[in-house]
Amino acid sequence: MRDDGPDIADVSDAVHLCIDMQNIFAPGGLWQTPWMEKVLPAIVSIASRYRERTIFSRFITPEQPEDRPGQWQNYFRRWRCATRAQLWSTDLDLVPVLARFVPPARIIDKPAYSAFTGSGLRGLLVDKNVRTIVITGAETDVCVLSTVLSAVDLGFRVVVVEDALCSSSDVGHDALMTMYRTRFHGQIDLVTAEELQQYWRE
Repeated sequence: MRDDGPDIADVSDAVHLCIDMQNIFAPGGLWQTPWMEKVLPAIVSIASRYRERTIFSRFITPEQPEDRPGQWQNYFRRWRCATRAQLWSTDLDLVPVLARFVPPARIIDKPAYSAFTGSGLRGLLVDKNVRTIVITGAETDVCVLSTVLSAVDLGFRVVVVEDALCSSSDVGHDALMTMYRTRFHGQIDLVTAEELQQYWRE
């Protein structure tokens, strides 16, 4: 338990939402995130304990840049090598060490940064009476950030597992950890993977 921080309520009516731990972000992938190997053991530990309450999101790139609206077209013209027309079919799969949890864990696919965009995630969580989302994954300052803010806007309690996030930017990661601690009291809690076991017992 933390002696120097705010009290954290027990975690209940929760799911573990793991963001975009895919081969494309793994070491050797097109958008490799160097921290991924460091945080994978923590994510594996959480997913193994809460298999039926785990949801993995996957960022699915378009077949062609023109398949996305507005500024996404410019983005994928720059990153044409990341479109499905040019990627290996396995690049968008979950990394193997996490894919083995599916099923009973579920996969949702999304076309944008937030796991709530175009995925049906909100309806799934409402149907299951979920009130709390425990978040892990990649990248801290892009897709994780967008998902966290969407969840807050929708009224969910968010628990961020700080040693189960990875980013390709140390500066971006550190800035987001500071923002969560100082700007979102009562909506976002930060815990370690070890502490999560104390708070989430169901």
